[in-house]
Amino acid sequence: MKFHVIVGRGATASKTALLLAEDGERVRMISRTGGGPVHPLVDKVAADATDTDRLSELAEGADTLFTTAAPPYHTWPEQFPILSASLLTAVRRTGVSYIMLGNHYGYGPVDEPIRPDFPLAATGPKGRARARVWEEAAASGVKVTEVRAGQFYGAGAFSIFTLMVWRQVLEGRLALVPQELDVPHSYSAIGDTARTLVAASRHEQVYGRAWHAPTSTLSVRELAGRLAELTGAPKPRLEEMTERDMTLLEHTAPFWGELHEVLITPGRPFVVDYSETEKLLGVAATPVDDVLREMI
Repeated sequence: MKFHVIVGRGATASKTALLLAEDGERVRMISRTGGGPVHPLVDKVAADATDTDRLSELAEGADTLFTTAAPPYHTWPEQFPILSASLLTAVRRTGVSYIMLGNHYGYGPVDEPIRPDFPLAATGPKGRARARVWEEAAASGVKVTEVRAGQFYGAGAFSIFTLMVWRQVLEGRLALVPQELDVPHSYSAIGDTARTLVAASRHEQVYGRAWHAPTSTLSVRELAGRLAELTGAPKPRLEEMTERDMTLLEHTAPFWGELHEVLITPGRPFVVDYSETEKLLGVAATPVDDVLREMI
Protein backbone atom coordinates (compact mmCIF):
# COMPACT_ATOMS: atom_id res chain seq x y z
CA MET A 1 0.00 0.00 0.00
CA LYS A 2 1.37 3.39 -0.97
CA PHE A 3 1.84 5.99 1.76
CA HIS A 4 1.66 9.74 1.19
CA VAL A 5 2.16 12.80 3.38
CA ILE A 6 0.21 15.99 2.71
CA VAL A 7 1.25 19.23 4.39
CA GLY A 8 -1.82 21.44 4.63
CA ARG A 9 -5.50 20.96 5.40
CA GLY A 10 -7.38 23.30 3.06
CA ALA A 11 -9.85 22.35 0.34
CA THR A 12 -7.24 21.15 -2.16
CA ALA A 13 -5.30 19.19 0.48
CA SER A 14 -8.49 17.55 1.76
CA LYS A 15 -9.72 16.63 -1.72
CA THR A 16 -6.31 15.20 -2.61
CA ALA A 17 -6.28 13.12 0.56
CA LEU A 18 -9.72 11.69 -0.18
CA LEU A 19 -8.84 10.84 -3.79
CA LEU A 20 -5.78 8.93 -2.64
CA ALA A 21 -7.60 7.21 0.23
CA GLU A 22 -10.51 6.20 -1.98
CA ASP A 23 -7.97 4.43 -4.20
CA GLY A 24 -6.74 2.46 -1.19
CA GLU A 25 -3.61 4.53 -0.49
CA ARG A 26 -2.67 5.62 3.03
CA VAL A 27 -2.43 9.35 3.75
CA ARG A 28 -1.01 11.37 6.63
CA MET A 29 -2.15 14.99 6.73
CA ILE A 30 -0.01 17.46 8.68
CA SER A 31 -1.24 20.88 9.77
CA ARG A 32 -1.01 23.07 12.84
CA THR A 33 -4.61 22.25 13.77
CA GLY A 34 -4.58 18.58 12.81
CA GLY A 35 -7.66 19.07 10.62
CA GLY A 36 -8.75 17.22 7.52
CA PRO A 37 -11.38 14.87 6.11
CA VAL A 38 -12.64 11.76 7.89
CA HIS A 39 -11.58 8.51 6.23
CA PRO A 40 -10.13 5.27 7.64
CA LEU A 41 -6.98 5.68 5.54
CA VAL A 42 -6.42 9.35 6.42
CA ASP A 43 -4.33 9.99 9.53
CA LYS A 44 -4.43 13.62 10.73
CA VAL A 45 -1.50 14.98 12.76
CA ALA A 46 -1.15 18.36 14.44
CA ALA A 47 2.39 19.60 13.78
CA ASP A 48 4.21 22.70 12.55
CA ALA A 49 5.84 22.09 9.17
CA THR A 50 8.63 24.53 10.06
CA ASP A 51 9.72 22.05 12.77
CA THR A 52 12.03 20.20 10.40
CA ASP A 53 12.90 17.33 12.73
CA ARG A 54 9.24 16.57 13.45
CA LEU A 55 8.31 16.92 9.78
CA SER A 56 11.12 14.55 8.78
CA GLU A 57 9.97 12.01 11.33
CA LEU A 58 6.38 12.15 10.05
CA ALA A 59 7.48 11.85 6.40
CA GLU A 60 9.78 8.87 6.95
CA GLY A 61 8.77 5.93 4.76
CA ALA A 62 6.37 7.92 2.58
CA ASP A 63 6.27 7.54 -1.19
CA THR A 64 5.29 11.17 -1.78
CA LEU A 65 5.23 14.41 0.14
CA PHE A 66 2.67 16.92 -1.15
CA THR A 67 2.69 20.47 0.11
CA THR A 68 -0.34 22.70 -0.29
CA ALA A 69 0.59 24.91 2.67
CA ALA A 70 1.31 28.63 2.58
CA PRO A 71 1.95 31.26 5.25
CA PRO A 72 -0.52 34.13 5.77
CA TYR A 73 -0.79 36.06 2.52
CA HIS A 74 0.83 39.28 3.70
CA THR A 75 3.85 37.43 5.17
CA TRP A 76 4.92 35.49 2.07
CA PRO A 77 8.25 37.28 1.45
CA GLU A 78 9.38 36.69 5.05
CA GLN A 79 7.74 33.36 5.90
CA PHE A 80 7.72 31.34 2.67
CA PRO A 81 11.53 30.87 2.70
CA ILE A 82 11.32 29.43 6.23
CA LEU A 83 8.52 27.00 5.37
CA SER A 84 10.02 25.90 2.06
CA ALA A 85 13.48 25.38 3.58
CA SER A 86 12.00 23.06 6.21
CA LEU A 87 10.05 21.09 3.61
CA LEU A 88 13.05 20.78 1.33
CA THR A 89 15.29 19.59 4.18
CA ALA A 90 12.73 16.95 5.16
CA VAL A 91 12.56 15.77 1.54
CA ARG A 92 16.35 15.47 1.38
CA ARG A 93 16.50 13.53 4.64
CA THR A 94 13.78 11.05 3.73
CA GLY A 95 14.31 10.70 -0.04
CA VAL A 96 10.57 11.12 -0.62
CA SER A 97 9.20 12.35 -3.97
CA TYR A 98 8.14 15.99 -3.62
CA ILE A 99 5.02 17.53 -5.22
CA MET A 100 4.38 21.21 -4.61
CA LEU A 101 1.16 23.11 -5.16
CA GLY A 102 1.96 26.54 -6.59
CA ASN A 103 0.23 29.27 -8.55
CA HIS A 104 0.91 31.61 -11.46
CA TYR A 105 2.21 34.63 -9.55
CA GLY A 106 5.81 33.82 -10.40
CA TYR A 107 5.34 34.52 -14.11
CA GLY A 108 4.48 38.16 -13.67
CA PRO A 109 2.48 40.01 -16.36
CA VAL A 110 2.23 38.00 -19.60
CA ASP A 111 0.54 38.96 -22.89
CA GLU A 112 -0.16 35.46 -24.24
CA PRO A 113 -1.44 32.12 -22.91
CA ILE A 114 0.95 31.06 -20.16
CA ARG A 115 2.81 27.77 -20.58
CA PRO A 116 4.65 26.10 -17.69
CA ASP A 117 8.02 26.59 -19.40
CA PHE A 118 7.67 30.40 -19.39
CA PRO A 119 10.32 32.23 -17.33
CA LEU A 120 9.45 33.20 -13.78
CA ALA A 121 9.85 36.93 -14.38
CA ALA A 122 7.72 38.42 -11.61
CA THR A 123 9.20 41.44 -9.85
CA GLY A 124 6.64 41.90 -7.06
CA PRO A 125 7.32 40.46 -3.60
CA LYS A 126 4.70 37.68 -3.66
CA GLY A 127 5.53 36.67 -7.21
CA ARG A 128 9.23 36.52 -6.40
CA ALA A 129 8.53 34.57 -3.20
CA ARG A 130 6.62 31.91 -5.14
CA ALA A 131 9.26 31.82 -7.87
CA ARG A 132 12.10 31.33 -5.37
CA VAL A 133 10.32 28.42 -3.70
CA TRP A 134 10.30 26.57 -7.02
CA GLU A 135 13.75 27.70 -8.16
CA GLU A 136 15.40 26.49 -4.95
CA ALA A 137 13.57 23.16 -5.00
CA ALA A 138 14.36 22.59 -8.70
CA ALA A 139 18.06 23.33 -8.13
CA SER A 140 18.31 21.12 -5.03
CA GLY A 141 18.69 17.79 -6.78
CA VAL A 142 15.60 16.24 -5.16
CA LYS A 143 12.83 14.54 -7.12
CA VAL A 144 10.38 17.45 -7.37
CA THR A 145 7.58 18.89 -9.46
CA GLU A 146 5.15 21.77 -9.03
CA VAL A 147 1.48 21.89 -10.03
CA ARG A 148 0.46 25.53 -10.61
CA ALA A 149 -3.21 26.42 -10.22
CA GLY A 150 -5.21 29.52 -11.11
CA GLN A 151 -7.66 31.43 -8.92
CA PHE A 152 -9.65 28.75 -7.13
CA TYR A 153 -13.34 28.06 -7.35
CA GLY A 154 -15.29 24.98 -6.34
CA ALA A 155 -16.46 23.49 -3.06
CA GLY A 156 -14.39 24.83 -0.17
CA ALA A 157 -12.42 27.30 -2.31
CA PHE A 158 -11.03 30.47 -0.74
CA SER A 159 -10.55 33.14 -3.40
CA ILE A 160 -11.65 36.56 -4.56
CA PHE A 161 -14.61 35.00 -6.35
CA THR A 162 -15.81 33.02 -3.34
CA LEU A 163 -15.16 35.87 -0.91
CA MET A 164 -16.50 38.83 -2.85
CA VAL A 165 -18.84 37.57 -5.57
CA TRP A 166 -20.44 34.25 -4.64
CA ARG A 167 -22.63 35.22 -1.69
CA GLN A 168 -23.45 38.64 -3.11
CA VAL A 169 -24.81 37.11 -6.33
CA LEU A 170 -26.91 34.55 -4.48
CA GLU A 171 -28.40 37.29 -2.29
CA GLY A 172 -28.94 39.77 -5.12
CA ARG A 173 -26.54 42.29 -3.58
CA LEU A 174 -23.95 44.49 -5.25
CA ALA A 175 -20.57 42.82 -5.52
CA LEU A 176 -17.50 45.07 -5.47
CA VAL A 177 -14.63 43.23 -7.14
CA PRO A 178 -10.88 44.09 -7.17
CA GLN A 179 -10.62 42.76 -10.71
CA GLU A 180 -11.65 43.96 -14.16
CA LEU A 181 -15.10 42.57 -14.80
CA ASP A 182 -14.93 41.73 -18.51
CA VAL A 183 -11.33 40.60 -18.96
CA PRO A 184 -10.82 36.82 -19.42
CA HIS A 185 -9.24 35.10 -16.41
CA SER A 186 -8.31 31.44 -15.86
CA TYR A 187 -9.88 29.68 -12.87
CA SER A 188 -8.92 26.28 -11.44
CA ALA A 189 -11.50 24.04 -9.80
CA ILE A 190 -10.46 22.54 -6.47
CA GLY A 191 -11.31 19.04 -7.71
CA ASP A 192 -9.32 19.40 -10.94
CA THR A 193 -6.29 20.67 -9.03
CA ALA A 194 -6.45 17.73 -6.62
CA ARG A 195 -6.79 15.27 -9.49
CA THR A 196 -3.70 16.80 -11.10
CA LEU A 197 -1.70 16.40 -7.88
CA VAL A 198 -2.76 12.76 -7.60
CA ALA A 199 -2.02 12.07 -11.27
CA ALA A 200 1.42 13.66 -10.90
CA SER A 201 2.24 11.27 -8.06
CA ARG A 202 1.69 8.35 -10.44
CA HIS A 203 3.84 9.50 -13.39
CA GLU A 204 7.63 9.44 -13.26
CA GLN A 205 7.80 11.82 -16.23
CA VAL A 206 6.45 14.76 -14.25
CA TYR A 207 9.54 15.44 -12.15
CA GLY A 208 12.06 18.19 -12.81
CA ARG A 209 9.56 20.68 -14.22
CA ALA A 210 6.24 22.38 -13.50
CA TRP A 211 2.73 21.58 -14.73
CA HIS A 212 -0.49 23.58 -14.93
CA ALA A 213 -3.69 22.43 -13.28
CA PRO A 214 -6.65 22.58 -15.68
CA THR A 215 -8.41 25.91 -15.98
CA SER A 216 -11.60 27.39 -17.36
CA THR A 217 -11.21 30.89 -18.77
CA LEU A 218 -14.00 33.42 -18.52
CA SER A 219 -14.55 36.87 -17.09
CA VAL A 220 -15.83 37.62 -13.59
CA ARG A 221 -19.08 38.85 -15.12
CA GLU A 222 -19.50 35.63 -17.12
CA LEU A 223 -18.78 33.42 -14.12
CA ALA A 224 -21.19 35.39 -11.93
CA GLY A 225 -23.82 35.18 -14.67
CA ARG A 226 -23.49 31.39 -14.87
CA LEU A 227 -23.94 31.20 -11.11
CA ALA A 228 -27.06 33.35 -11.22
CA GLU A 229 -28.61 31.28 -14.02
CA LEU A 230 -28.03 28.01 -12.16
CA THR A 231 -29.53 29.28 -8.91
CA GLY A 232 -32.31 31.47 -10.22
CA ALA A 233 -30.69 34.51 -8.59
CA PRO A 234 -31.23 37.98 -10.07
CA LYS A 235 -28.89 39.25 -12.77
CA PRO A 236 -25.59 39.95 -10.98
CA ARG A 237 -24.81 43.52 -10.01
CA LEU A 238 -21.05 43.96 -10.21
CA GLU A 239 -18.74 46.96 -9.92
CA GLU A 240 -14.98 47.13 -10.09
CA MET A 241 -13.37 48.41 -6.90
CA THR A 242 -11.71 51.79 -7.03
CA GLU A 243 -8.31 52.56 -5.58
CA ARG A 244 -10.12 54.32 -2.74
CA ASP A 245 -12.17 51.18 -2.00
CA MET A 246 -8.97 49.12 -1.87
CA THR A 247 -7.26 51.64 0.39
CA LEU A 248 -10.17 51.60 2.84
CA LEU A 249 -10.13 47.80 2.96
CA GLU A 250 -6.42 47.82 3.73
CA HIS A 251 -7.28 49.32 7.11
CA THR A 252 -9.43 46.28 8.02
CA ALA A 253 -6.88 43.51 7.33
CA PRO A 254 -3.42 43.33 5.70
CA PHE A 255 -4.70 40.79 3.14
CA TRP A 256 -6.44 43.46 1.10
CA GLY A 257 -3.37 45.59 0.59
CA GLU A 258 -1.60 42.64 -0.98
CA LEU A 259 -4.02 42.36 -3.89
CA HIS A 260 -2.56 45.27 -5.84
CA GLU A 261 0.38 43.18 -7.01
CA VAL A 262 -1.63 40.30 -8.44
CA LEU A 263 -5.01 41.64 -9.54
CA ILE A 264 -4.55 45.16 -10.86
CA THR A 265 -3.54 44.45 -14.48
CA PRO A 266 -5.59 46.85 -16.65
CA GLY A 267 -6.85 45.34 -19.89
CA ARG A 268 -4.61 42.27 -19.75
CA PRO A 269 -6.30 38.84 -20.02
CA PHE A 270 -4.84 36.13 -17.83
CA VAL A 271 -5.05 32.88 -19.80
CA VAL A 272 -3.36 29.59 -18.88
CA ASP A 273 -2.36 26.78 -21.26
CA TYR A 274 -2.71 23.40 -19.57
CA SER A 275 -2.61 21.23 -22.72
CA GLU A 276 0.48 19.30 -21.58
CA THR A 277 -1.28 18.29 -18.36
CA GLU A 278 -4.25 16.99 -20.29
CA LYS A 279 -2.01 15.12 -22.73
CA LEU A 280 0.31 13.38 -20.21
CA LEU A 281 -1.74 13.20 -17.02
CA GLY A 282 -5.19 12.85 -18.57
CA VAL A 283 -6.73 15.59 -16.42
CA ALA A 284 -9.09 18.04 -18.13
CA ALA A 285 -11.14 20.93 -16.79
CA THR A 286 -14.51 20.04 -15.32
CA PRO A 287 -17.31 22.01 -17.03
CA VAL A 288 -17.92 25.30 -15.24
CA ASP A 289 -21.59 24.60 -14.53
CA ASP A 290 -20.70 21.28 -12.89
CA VAL A 291 -18.20 23.01 -10.58
CA LEU A 292 -20.73 25.68 -9.66
CA ARG A 293 -23.39 23.04 -8.96
CA GLU A 294 -20.98 21.30 -6.61
CA MET A 295 -20.44 24.61 -4.79
CA ILE A 296 -24.18 25.18 -4.54
